[in-house]
Amino acid sequence: MRIVLAEDHALLRAGLTQLLEAKGFEVVAAVDNLADLEQALADPAAEAAVVDVRMPPTFTDEGLRAAIDVRGRRPGFPVLVLSQYVEQLYARELLASGEGAVGYLLKDRVSDVGEFVEALHRVADGGTVLDPSVVAAVLERRKDTPVDRLTEREREVLALMAEGRANAGIAQALVVTEKAVAKHINSIFAKLDLPADTDDHRRVRAVLEWLRF
Repeated sequence: MRIVLAEDHALLRAGLTQLLEAKGFEVVAAVDNLADLEQALADPAAEAAVVDVRMPPTFTDEGLRAAIDVRGRRPGFPVLVLSQYVEQLYARELLASGEGAVGYLLKDRVSDVGEFVEALHRVADGGTVLDPSVVAAVLERRKDTPVDRLTEREREVLALMAEGRANAGIAQALVVTEKAVAKHINSIFAKLDLPADTDDHRRVRAVLEWLRF
């Protein structure tokens, strides 16, 4: 898979490039500013992007805005945001399209190379991988929505789904059986009025429906 990497810190950019290429990705562009990022994302050869939020020239929200723009032009274009910050407004906008293939991880919590690579593969395959802090920030929402039908336990399950965890991982985190997790997930699908589809697709739709409000 051909990846665009946007990171303004030279050592981290070089390290991520080396890591991605060692794991079988092709880094077609490794850039450190908004103008170069926009140019790289305009290349139809690019298949996914790993971007920082704050980059030159203003060090505010350049990376996120570029990610939102490319997904506007190429719906479902896989983007993994890797940042020190949670930008609530733009994070909500990034998730609002409901297409999946999006991740938002905080740098200081990415301590395992395998988990990072797995997260990128999950996003590239159309899934979601969201840091719990991102979920908490986005979930400042209005009331009286379909999501309010969910029980507290179902919301816990959905939060772990948003992190990209499979049923086994959710069961381990909540200290319950996988059978119990599957039951909760089926209840979530029903309460969110998600029609029958592949389970993977419904999981993504359930997470995005939850975060949309």
